[in-house]
Amino acid sequence: MKIISIHKNRGLPIYKQIIFSIEKAIEEKSIKINDKLPSINKVCLEFSLSRDTVLLAYDELKKRGILYAIPGKGYYVKSIGITIKNKVFLLFDELNVFKEDLYNSFIKNMGTDVQVDIYFHHFNIKVFQKLIQENNGNYTKYVIMPTNLKKIAPILNTLPIQDVYILDQTNPELEKFPSISQNFVKDIYAALLEGKSRLDNYQKLILIFPGFREPIGMKIGFEKFCIDHHFDYEIISEFNKLKINIGEVFIIPNDRDLVQVIEQSEIDNLKIGQDFGIISYNETPLKKVVANGITTISTNFEKMGEILAQMILENKKDQLENKCQLILRNSL
Repeated sequence: MKIISIHKNRGLPIYKQIIFSIEKAIEEKSIKINDKLPSINKVCLEFSLSRDTVLLAYDELKKRGILYAIPGKGYYVKSIGITIKNKVFLLFDELNVFKEDLYNSFIKNMGTDVQVDIYFHHFNIKVFQKLIQENNGNYTKYVIMPTNLKKIAPILNTLPIQDVYILDQTNPELEKFPSISQNFVKDIYAALLEGKSRLDNYQKLILIFPGFREPIGMKIGFEKFCIDHHFDYEIISEFNKLKINIGEVFIIPNDRDLVQVIEQSEIDNLKIGQDFGIISYNETPLKKVVANGITTISTNFEKMGEILAQMILENKKDQLENKCQLILRNSL
């Protein structure tokens, strides 16, 4: 039974005609799971095509999970789920409540004809590299959250460059890739400037910056603001039950440190927003009610997921910065 048909005067690219022919054969149940497709050489000879054209079609179906290849033997039917047009490899650093919002927004805005597989590298460069190596060639798009991992461009260059998108954090090493990210230097500076009238009521600003997961841009922007506006400041790597002094403001990227600071303030009988201040990073519903409201600096993660989906669906190659805002509450 003939699986592939080509009409060279049809006006549709040949590789897409090959894809549509195979999809139609699957829909009509002419071929089923694990059936072997005509070899690349056979299709080339039958229709006088280049190997690159046929390979492009087969690889596209392989990325979408429709076909699989056995080296030296050929291509076989892997799935009959041909309604999936995009198969996305999504590599996060870790999952938390605000990144869950990003993920859910991305899924919602991608529509129904997509398969998204999520992986986590946990800030480990070896895990990062292994996951990319193992999944290279299996997806139509690759969304990478590099966080603060260094020297990863050579790893990403092994992927199909035109199908890679950078999410949440980027750097000059990755400037050739389209991205939707936060500008941490600019964002923390602008947020602190917006809240300066309240910060002027305090004597010292303290950034708790472990530096393992946190973007270095936070530290740079914080230091620049304090120097430019003549604030006494300190950067510490951990809180660890540090004594809280009246007149201090803690800027806290990590929610574990936020909990420790709140607990210590209760031990010291200090009132948040009166005796000392708190600014937390990344908005969550709980921060609206904890300690009568925690001031936050946060990007809109739902919007980030929406923009990412739009970029992929419309094949845009922009480098965009997601907006950030200061949400003032009683902790400052």
